[in-house]
Amino acid sequence: MSIVVKRLHPTFFGEVEGVDLARPVTPDLFAEIEAAFNEHAILLFRGQTITDAEQVGFSANFGPVFTATKYHWQNENRRLRGEMADISNIDHDGALLAPDDARRLHNRANQLWHTDNTFKHVPARCSLLSARAIPAEGGDTEFADMRAAWDMLDPGTQAQIKDLVTEHSRIFSKGALGIRFTEKELRDFAPVRQPLVRTHPRTARHSLFLSSHAGRIVGWPLPEALMLLRELTEHATQREFVYRHKWRVGDLVMWDNRVTMHRGRPYEDMKYPRDLRRTTLTCGAPAMGYSQALQ
Repeated sequence: MSIVVKRLHPTFFGEVEGVDLARPVTPDLFAEIEAAFNEHAILLFRGQTITDAEQVGFSANFGPVFTATKYHWQNENRRLRGEMADISNIDHDGALLAPDDARRLHNRANQLWHTDNTFKHVPARCSLLSARAIPAEGGDTEFADMRAAWDMLDPGTQAQIKDLVTEHSRIFSKGALGIRFTEKELRDFAPVRQPLVRTHPRTARHSLFLSSHAGRIVGWPLPEALMLLRELTEHATQREFVYRHKWRVGDLVMWDNRVTMHRGRPYEDMKYPRDLRRTTLTCGAPAMGYSQALQ
């Protein structure tokens, strides 16, 4: 079959029509989906009534699936299977989380512009988010095209930043919201190095590699580093580079973490239940050489 992809934004974000992800994906169909993914950077599949196992199975076509991060306040009785990140505000029984529940507080960081798993030596290739229940209003997700953002930088800025190396950690992102970490987490979440500019392995296009997890630039004084990271983030999240997705139940959105950034938008999480489930795929290797990434 030949898939149909409708572009929803001038530079990225395609809606795929006529694909049922609950059914096995043939090699030919996967090749079409992957080609569309490399072109559009984000794909939307509407009306997908899938199980967790089916989501994990489809995701695995794109590479090894990460095990979701576990924090000290999480017990062994997870609501979802280990390969799924719980981007929700409900407990095992479907009840809304309490105002002071640690899961609710940590999910606040999803409203910062970020790229998934840049705080790991081997960052994410792509993420797939499935909407099982959505609030009556609010809770959209915004995506930014970091390829287009790079293209619109002036040549002088491109030359200045193309070889810079940044340090990423959950301590920088969640810590900015006042979240505290245990001594073990401070060790486990020690900053890792990532390039500020990446080159896509299939398309060879350059893109900014930014995230709220980025808190330093190697070799730069901290004030200058933070100012540059803020200025680049403000540039990359201008309206012309951003698409706002309004969720429907049954949506599955997959995005390329190498060339996009995203953030969740607020909703009344003490009023409306929201159940989003994410699988995340590894790049397979550090975005920069092993010796540089591990320094």
